[in-house]
Amino acid sequence: MKTIADMECFLTDMDGVLVREETPLPGAIELIDRWVATSRRFLVLTNNSIFTARDLAARLARSGLNIPEENIWTSAMATASFLKKQHGNKTAYAIGEAGLTTALHDAGFVLTDTDPDYVVLGETRNYSFETITTAVRLICDGARFISTNPDTTGPSMDGILPATGAVAAMITAATNRTPYVVGKPNPMMFRSAMNQIEAHSETTVMIGDRMDTDIIAGMEAGLTTVLVLTGVTSEADIETFPFRSDYVLSGAEELLSLL
Repeated sequence: MKTIADMECFLTDMDGVLVREETPLPGAIELIDRWVATSRRFLVLTNNSIFTARDLAARLARSGLNIPEENIWTSAMATASFLKKQHGNKTAYAIGEAGLTTALHDAGFVLTDTDPDYVVLGETRNYSFETITTAVRLICDGARFISTNPDTTGPSMDGILPATGAVAAMITAATNRTPYVVGKPNPMMFRSAMNQIEAHSETTVMIGDRMDTDIIAGMEAGLTTVLVLTGVTSEADIETFPFRSDYVLSGAEELLSLL
């Protein structure tokens, strides 16, 4: 098996690998700086579809992580990339924030509530009964149902929040239609990320903190996988899964020492 130092391209999750809330994890700043300084091809992946890559780059910079916006790949961007390649009219009814609407516009989509080809559901803090009702009616009338990610809850300073997957479940209950979900753990997100940086699966690493999303999707995409223990997965948790990552590391600091 090739070593991590032999790898040419790197995909990494953000939360639990590079940051916890808005605090950089040990070694994360130095890891990003090393990749940038050595011109390594890399992308920071996130299932969060609220923010644009530019917004996320600015937020991360305030935490000391200087990640160029072209090195950020969100589930909204992956969704827009997927839909751009589909046949049919480029029209969509979008429920989400700027991260989703900007990605769809950049992919050539017209956003409309009049007979759209797609209903695209993303993350937002402003779900309304009216927008969900519109989505339900459009899907019942034939619009294809797409979701950026399957996460049912998300974090906040006050506790968990219902997220995209929870709202998708409500729409599914009303329409009897399940969405096609592009974000992790769908390996489609990783393949679109690799296309973005012209990476090959044999020389690409996926770094994540979750066995049930990052590692399984990386494995199914044919990547070398690295689990770090700075997020939600502990060493004891690993034993509960029927698959394994190629490497288990303490965190970004140990990964940096292997490059």
